[in-house]
Amino acid sequence: MPKPEFVYVTYIETTPEKLWDALTKSEFTQQYWFGTELKSDWKVGSPLALVMDGKTTDTGEILVADRPRRLAYTFKHELDEEMRKEPATKVVFTLEPFDKVVKLTVTHEGFGAGSKLFDGISKGWPAILSGLKSLLERGKLSPIPPRALGIEGFE
Repeated sequence: MPKPEFVYVTYIETTPEKLWDALTKSEFTQQYWFGTELKSDWKVGSPLALVMDGKTTDTGEILVADRPRRLAYTFKHELDEEMRKEPATKVVFTLEPFDKVVKLTVTHEGFGAGSKLFDGISKGWPAILSGLKSLLERGKLSPIPPRALGIEGFE
């Protein structure tokens, strides 16, 4: 099994069910994921599409959907020509409740050497997950301007 290349852990004061909904329902994802809708029925084997401003930015397939403990899907970028040539990667969300908080571990793996996508997700995931935490704990976001991420082509 390949070693994970990107791992992010945060603790969110919420319930596993609320966190699961925030990870899978577009009414939540659009708030903290720069307007991105996640479209899927969340059943193993089903397709996934990330849609921003009417454009499909990324696609995948649901690998694991164990509500509210574990979610995994493949992830393939569609817009940038260079990143589109890269193989699909894998994203895994693990939710572990501890008293009033949920430990959320996000693992994104399967990148090739010199992956442009790896550079982008390494900047993007921390901002996305920071917004998720703010939304669930405070009910509002501290907006992060896309230009603060330093991702080429994402202004």
